[in-house]
Order: sequence, then C-alpha cells, then structure tokens
Amino acid sequence: MNKKKMIISSSIFIIILAYLVITILLYYNQRNLLYHPTENNYQGDKLKEKIYKVKIKTDDNISLMSWYHEKDINKYKTILYFHGNAGSLENRIHKINHFFDMNINFLLISWRGFNGNDGKPSEQGLYKDAKSAVLWLKNKGLIEENIILYGESLGTGVATELAQNKNFGGVILESPFTSMVAAGKSKYPIFPIGLLLKDKYESDKKIKNISSPILIMHGEADTIVPFWMGKKMYELANEPKYYYFPKYDDHMMEYNENLINSIKNFIKSLN
Repeated sequence: MNKKKMIISSSIFIIILAYLVITILLYYNQRNLLYHPTENNYQGDKLKEKIYKVKIKTDDNISLMSWYHEKDINKYKTILYFHGNAGSLENRIHKINHFFDMNINFLLISWRGFNGNDGKPSEQGLYKDAKSAVLWLKNKGLIEENIILYGESLGTGVATELAQNKNFGGVILESPFTSMVAAGKSKYPIFPIGLLLKDKYESDKKIKNISSPILIMHGEADTIVPFWMGKKMYELANEPKYYYFPKYDDHMMEYNENLINSIKNFIKSLN
C-alpha cells in the first residue's frame, strides 16, 4: 500500500471512529441533552396575585412542587399546565400573570428532577407526573370536561399523550413538535436518532386519538422546533380545532394581546 492510500485509509478510520464515539456519547448523554432543569430563561418577573404552593404525590412516591390558583372551581374551567424541557415554574411567571386576568383556575406542575423535585426526568416519568396532577384535580371534585390540558414545547408531548381517548374540556399546544425523533433528526441529521432515542414522544401518532377541542399555537420563526411541525400537528388534529401562527414569533412565543385573545376565545368556545 502506497503512502497516499495509507493516508486515505487512516483518515477514513479516524472519521468512522469519531462518528462511533460521538454516537455512543449521544446515546449515554441523551437525557442531559433533552432535559435542562437548572436553565433559567426568565428573571425578574413577579407574581401579580397569590398562588398556593402544593405538593402532588406520584404513584412512585415523588412529590412534585406545583402552583395552584383557584378563582371559582365550580364556575370556571381549570388549566393544567405542563411546562417545557428547561427551567422552573418561576420561569413561567410572565405567562401566569396573564392567566390571572382570565376566567380560569390553573395548576402548574414541575416535572421530576425540576424545581428541586426528586427523581430524574424521562418520558414515562413525565407521563406519571401528569397523570398524578389530573388525579389531584379530580380529588378536588373536577371532572375531565372541566380541565384544559396546556402543553408548552416538551409539555405538548405529555398533553397529547394524556388527552388520547379522554373527555378533557380542551387541549392547548404551544410550540409543539411532531415527535422527538423528528426533532432530533433536525438537530443531528447524520446520526440514527430513531435507534438511539429512549424518549420518543410520538405526538403525531397520537393526536388523531384526541376528540377534545384543540388550539395549536406556533411561531413561524421558531428556531428550535421548526414551524412545519406545529402546522403538521394542526393538519393531523380532529375538529374542532383552532390555530394561532404569528409570523415573527420564535420558540418562546410572545405573550402579547393577540396570543392572549386566542387563548381567551378558545376557552370561551368551550362553554
């Protein structure tokens, strides 16, 4: 073998080895790449009104820090809010402050491993957390028809899972993805994401099983979850369905008058 062929063979070997090493690192580090409990997206927001801090116990004995606000549980519907893959409940205060102005009650839960909670986040773990929150509301006397599931980003995968074949009052999906496999492929196109991924969140396969009214909100300028995913989820959804697709919003959607009115009008349509 001449020198040129040796150099080519060595280069190919190094590239293959590097690819395999990165693939292995992605596999073993995937949940650290997906879940970011300590990330702080927002600072300085203060709650306009009082909320009650409650602990919700899961069936595998994890206590979830949760925030609850009750305006009139018998008169108004209750939003059950599932946050995204980063940060704490405090990072959602800018949204919660608008909820106070709506005729709703609301419960925000934090995932296992977030907000100082025990446990480590995973797809099945988050489903358990969400189901425990539904049970907590039912124990207060609520029925599914009076609960609106609201998922933000990663939380849309949880909301979609829970809403299947149920009678929830409504579903709101903010910046949804079709599946975590598709989202992963958009970020790491040269790796076999479908084979590597543990937490797949296959919302596109589940949304047809949702009969509750649904509102899908997604910014066309989203740089994290491509807008086409939100549009696809809307196309797959059953009627009655509604959308809010602002042209310039990024992944963290702007809680402006237009978005707030979309949520208010959706809630009004459920009565």
